[in-house]
Amino acid sequence: MSKKTKKETKTQDKDQQQSQKKTAEKSQNNKSNTQTAKIEELKQMLKDEKDKYLRLYAEFENYRKRTAKEKLELFETAAEKVIKNLLPVLDDFERAIEEMKKSHDDEMVKGVILIYDKFKKTLEKEGLKDILVQKGDSFDPDIHEAIAQVPVEDEKMKDKIVDVVEKGYQLGPKNIRFPKVVTGR
Repeated sequence: MSKKTKKETKTQDKDQQQSQKKTAEKSQNNKSNTQTAKIEELKQMLKDEKDKYLRLYAEFENYRKRTAKEKLELFETAAEKVIKNLLPVLDDFERAIEEMKKSHDDEMVKGVILIYDKFKKTLEKEGLKDILVQKGDSFDPDIHEAIAQVPVEDEKMKDKIVDVVEKGYQLGPKNIRFPKVVTGR
């Protein structure tokens, strides 16, 4: 072979090696870029999944708190319907005691009062409370139910409670029966 061909061959070999080296570098850069892109994609997916998890967790916590609150309210007012139905019986007891006091049979009155007290304490254990209203108190439509208005001679009794017709009761924080009152005008 001639010197030229050997030189050409060496030059071609060098060019080919450099070309292969560049191709390998490009390939490696492409792999590196692909890996970087995959890593970024995986980081984004992780971020999205973490966001979904946090939202789901927050939603679950809200649900748990809401159901706990509803459960507590249910326990507090579970007996509301039964107690509402027993209020007329409580009223009848009070009226019966007032009438029995007129008969002067002290032993019978004491017996009925004992039963009444036991009945009332049982209802109080369930959360029943009287709404205290007296003659002369100011009328408040948020607390009282006015069933009548009567003319009054005393100006001080105007817009005041003149008579309490029916007692009011609360069960826990909730009014289950408003006191029925007569007001002055």
